Amino acid sequence: MNGSSLMPKVLIIDDEPQISRLLKLTLEADNYLVRDADDGRTGLIEAAAFRPDLIILDLGLPDMPGLDVLKRLREWTKVPVLVLSVCTGQFEKVSALDSGADDYLTKPFDTSEMLARLRVLIRRKLSTVEAIVIRFGSIQMDLNAHVVTKNGQEVRLTAMEYALLHLLITNRGKIVMHKNILRELWGPRFESHTNYLRVYMRRLRQKLEDNPEDPRFLVTVSGFGYRLNDKELTVEHQANPDLAST
Repeated sequence: MNGSSLMPKVLIIDDEPQISRLLKLTLEADNYLVRDADDGRTGLIEAAAFRPDLIILDLGLPDMPGLDVLKRLREWTKVPVLVLSVCTGQFEKVSALDSGADDYLTKPFDTSEMLARLRVLIRRKLSTVEAIVIRFGSIQMDLNAHVVTKNGQEVRLTAMEYALLHLLITNRGKIVMHKNILRELWGPRFESHTNYLRVYMRRLRQKLEDNPEDPRFLVTVSGFGYRLNDKELTVEHQANPDLAST
């Protein structure tokens, strides 16, 4: 294991370039691996692809409210989220915490205080984390580790392929309309671009289905959208094996 794999990973979702630069420089100097996103949609995709240990989230994003990003994250992950906001009112803080935030820091902020809060969140995560594993057929999806395997071998998915699979997993057994998938993954301006969706669904089936032309799990509902067949699906909660030795 190389040294970088031991470094905590932080995703910054903030559209202010100056704040993002300050956060990135501060975190990298404190031995964090950092990625950033300047809008909510990109942040959600990066959260699925980067597998951060922590997320720093601004509430004032250009494409969607930060609270909506937070609520969508909480549909599938317990990753600690530190909210950054210019709002100092009690109502905003309570709303963020009720929506799933783990901590709330107002701008402008002291970087040493922010780092201390992140250390607390990491310690809290290590004491509570468990793996949530979805199984269907020979496919296994670890929602915390963001790893997909088939017959025990890891399947390399792109960020968008993973996000598409995750969306179907979240809505397993239900029909997810074409326009809803496109709006969720690409944004509201792309609701009519069904060709994008067909390309990514074909790639996903080629990687996961035994017979991509006659899919068993990633089912087309003609004229409507797609559905994940959940008849053979199981959800397992597994203790973090790393905690046994701590």
